[in-house]
Amino acid sequence: MSSQNYDLIARAITERLQVLCFYQGYPRAICPALLGHSNGAEYTLAFQFAGGSSKGLPHAGEWKCLKVAEMSNIELRAGEWYAGSSHSARQQCVKDVDLDVNPFSPYDPRRRRMH
Repeated sequence: MSSQNYDLIARAITERLQVLCFYQGYPRAICPALLGHSNGAEYTLAFQFAGGSSKGLPHAGEWKCLKVAEMSNIELRAGEWYAGSSHSARQQCVKDVDLDVNPFSPYDPRRRRMH
């Protein structure tokens, strides 16, 4: 059974919605790309395009690996979808991918985004 946070992130991916939340004490604005599990915990790989972080946020934004259980005050909103630049390295954040925003996902997700 997935958590309420997990279900919200899944909805954001399937509907391509931005996510506003607090994570480790900082407000963040993200576009989640992957959702799934690593070592039994729920994780999302997301592009953070606004807000803060302990190390600061580059002007262009950056990819973040977020533990879903540590996200709070989650709100979904319509808006521009940010995905940053592509990268050639395989991601290490989500080991068992449940959902991928990419319809041509190389991760063999359990569910497919229908939009």
